[in-house]
Amino acid sequence: MSNSLPLSRRDVIEARLADGRQIVAASLAAEFNVSEDAVRRDLRALAAEGKCRRVYGGALPLLTPSQPISARIGQTSDRKRALARAAASMIEPGEFVFLDSGSTNLAIVDLLPKNSELTIATNSIDIAAAIMNRGDFELILIGGVVNAIVGGSVDATAVAAIENMNIDRCFVGACAVSARNGISVHEHADAIFKRTLIKRSASRIAIATSEKFHERAAHRIGGAADIDWLIVEDDLPAGDVEAAVEAGFALVKPNDITSSS
Repeated sequence: MSNSLPLSRRDVIEARLADGRQIVAASLAAEFNVSEDAVRRDLRALAAEGKCRRVYGGALPLLTPSQPISARIGQTSDRKRALARAAASMIEPGEFVFLDSGSTNLAIVDLLPKNSELTIATNSIDIAAAIMNRGDFELILIGGVVNAIVGGSVDATAVAAIENMNIDRCFVGACAVSARNGISVHEHADAIFKRTLIKRSASRIAIATSEKFHERAAHRIGGAADIDWLIVEDDLPAGDVEAAVEAGFALVKPNDITSSS
């Protein structure tokens, strides 16, 4: 079925879906000067291939199901450790640092410099436990109902706690990164929590493995203007780098840190 789609139209539809955009059949029909029925047939073909979700009047990109934090810990650990090392190098002695829940942020804990007199706040049970095991930092654990997918607390109690904090530097977790849509996450409450965290932090840093540039998530937490630095992998494809820079993101790669030290 998909072989019958005109290639140029298919490319446009797939590119927009990959960028997290909704497809409106009427608009696409006018753009390509074809009937809405023709566009609907195109969308049915793509939906049959599992590349979009049909809705009234068009189609939506598929959302990648989020795994619980327990399943994400340990995945691509070498790559995450390289990103975490770059993140840890940005932290200055004596800072009040917030480590948002996430498996890459967990990897930062072991790389924090000793005798740096840091205060670490986190909403993550795993990160808090790792800091406690180190025993050399002041720890502030943000409480509330624990979200198993997020791996920490992101409810109204957690949001209220950070609204009264003056954070020097935060590391924000991300589920998806897009030049068009910015940084997004799967959970609505998590997005609210992260937007508040960004607002209460002087320096805002996000970390993203390369596959997150091709993931989609429903809830936006911010764009390039809301993040001071986006730490990405050294081998992030050139097209993704170019799109992110054009969108205004300031990118940092682990090799940038190594070569400058």
